[in-house]
Amino acid sequence: MIELDTTDRHLLRELARDATQSASALGRKLGLSQPAAWRRIRRLYDSGIIKGQRLDLDKEKLGFGVTVFLGVKLATKARGSTADFERAVAAIPEVQTVEHILGLYDYRLRVVARDITDFERVLRRRLMMLPGVGEIEANVLLSEERRPGPIG
Repeated sequence: MIELDTTDRHLLRELARDATQSASALGRKLGLSQPAAWRRIRRLYDSGIIKGQRLDLDKEKLGFGVTVFLGVKLATKARGSTADFERAVAAIPEVQTVEHILGLYDYRLRVVARDITDFERVLRRRLMMLPGVGEIEANVLLSEERRPGPIG
């Protein structure tokens, strides 16, 4: 792990807020030249601290007005059953994230749907038919505040 100074942390906060900013714009904000800002950004990528950039799509404008978090408990915990489940769930386009977790459930899924009726279709025809599924608990997302995470 590389040592991060105050400027690196400010740079990360700015990039977390808007990753499309140019090195020259970031340099102006942080009192750096464009080449110095670019070198710092490159160092953060090369060290693996910055893993990439993601496109943040507006799901509602794309027609997906409902987000549901599912807790999934597998009926059996054999190695083959988890691999089969993970392979099958990865093929469902409405499933945005799959998190293997420790606790009451084995997996946490983030699922998007056009509306509740569409979600019910996805749940009944796809998710409940996944290999190894024992129990499913659904929680509908009401609102969300995005946080950049700890930078220090």
